[in-house]
Amino acid sequence: METYRRAFPDAEYTVEKEVAEDDFVSVRYTARGTHEGELMDIEPTGERVTVSGMEMYRVEDGKIAEMWTNYDTVGLLQQLDVLPSLDALVREANAD
Repeated sequence: METYRRAFPDAEYTVEKEVAEDDFVSVRYTARGTHEGELMDIEPTGERVTVSGMEMYRVEDGKIAEMWTNYDTVGLLQQLDVLPSLDALVREANAD
């Protein structure tokens, strides 16, 4: 989390949905921020990005015992112009 806070110091998270059942809690969120610090050897771009993600927690004795995270890394890298968009890949494939 520290890595992302350094890369996106103005990051804001919006919880889109929470679901709890037994000892599990799931959260779907949207994160927004400006790329102002290095991330995965990518120099700051100044790009404003929006990324969706989901997390699931297992709670034991009122504390998080386990956590699973999944977020749109490909979408993030596309917004930072590190990876081409799907549209660009399709155009390139059709050009051949």
